[in-house]
Amino acid sequence: MTAPSDVIREVLARVIAQVNTLSAGGPGWTRPSYSDLESAAHTMIEAEALALGMAVHRDAAGNLFARMAGRDPAAPPLYMGSHLDTVAEGGAYDGQAGVAGALAVAATLRAQGMTPHADLVLVVTRAEESVWFPVSYAGSRAGLGLLSAEELQACRVDTGQSLAQHMRAQGFDPEEVIGLQPPAPARFLEFHIEQGPILDEAGEPYGIVTAIRGGLRYRAAQVLGSWAHSGAAPREGRADAVVAFAQLVVAMDRVWSAMLDEGHDLTVTFGRVDAAGPAHAMAKVAGRLDFCLDLRSSDAGVLDLANARLLAEIAVIETATPGIRFALGIQSRSQPARLSEAMVDFVRTGATLQGDAPRLMLSGGGHDAAAFAAAGWESVMVFVRNWNGSHCPEEAMDIEDLARAVEAVHAALLQETRA
Repeated sequence: MTAPSDVIREVLARVIAQVNTLSAGGPGWTRPSYSDLESAAHTMIEAEALALGMAVHRDAAGNLFARMAGRDPAAPPLYMGSHLDTVAEGGAYDGQAGVAGALAVAATLRAQGMTPHADLVLVVTRAEESVWFPVSYAGSRAGLGLLSAEELQACRVDTGQSLAQHMRAQGFDPEEVIGLQPPAPARFLEFHIEQGPILDEAGEPYGIVTAIRGGLRYRAAQVLGSWAHSGAAPREGRADAVVAFAQLVVAMDRVWSAMLDEGHDLTVTFGRVDAAGPAHAMAKVAGRLDFCLDLRSSDAGVLDLANARLLAEIAVIETATPGIRFALGIQSRSQPARLSEAMVDFVRTGATLQGDAPRLMLSGGGHDAAAFAAAGWESVMVFVRNWNGSHCPEEAMDIEDLARAVEAVHAALLQETRA
């Protein structure tokens, strides 16, 4: 019989490499949400699950489920998985590692001839990366019966077509999504790269996530000023959109620092900045600048406070510079999530059995586990260290670290099965 550790490593390496053969052109990996590439990746995982004898189905939103029957049909199932869409020019592991990890657990149980105590369900969600549609956790929330009709009309940034249109194009039914009956709340576990430096700097292979930050975002904000000639317009009287934007960036950096000093959990990020459209030129004072802003915290009240301070700083800039106006546009939010203490203990049990003591930690990024937690599921994440950043082609991870985390969950399942 092949050793469980060998099965785990073989599945992890093969599945991640296989999924990463699917990408649009350019550096890194690009599989847009509700695209042919994302669908092809789901089909790859379906084939893997069928080869393990798992029962496969998709819901109306296209989320993939593959079930391995357990000994006790009445026991709460354990759902494990992640997503396969990526940001544009993203990395090799964000989402892929979590799906491969879940498959590795199922493959190892099959190789051992073990039947888990409760049903084990591999879940591969759609549209986790909200860079494509301005909707948080679109696929998992659709599968949980939490997606609204209004959200289905959100347009994908590159095509201008709605989420509903893209669902239909991939063979799914957005009308049925609205009335979708979700699975009964159960347990959900998601392996994922950390996307930050904590584990790597500490030299630790994996950690257990106890909470996920929520976000408050302005995806299509603008600074509106007055176009003028760069050589003819005096300093006094200019309404320069670039200068006003720079003032806001500096002001919000001060706000961030002050709120950290006050003991709040917060990150402030200005993302896309566009002052390079056809109206802009070397010899012009900028009359418009487009930008996005992402505030994140583990406390929804802190997000409200940061937003209030943002509006106050904007008011100061607008008052000081007549002709400048900020138009923040539609605000979108994802709620902070506290994860399950029982599921943290489940993972920690398996880790202890193999001599590990993983740290408990916060997730700065949003993940499907937050959607499951918000829907009343016992949800947890297992972070694996990575380096060179994330959401970028340089994203890096050691298969051995992911294997160690998978072995901990496998050990916890065996303990549960034998209890």
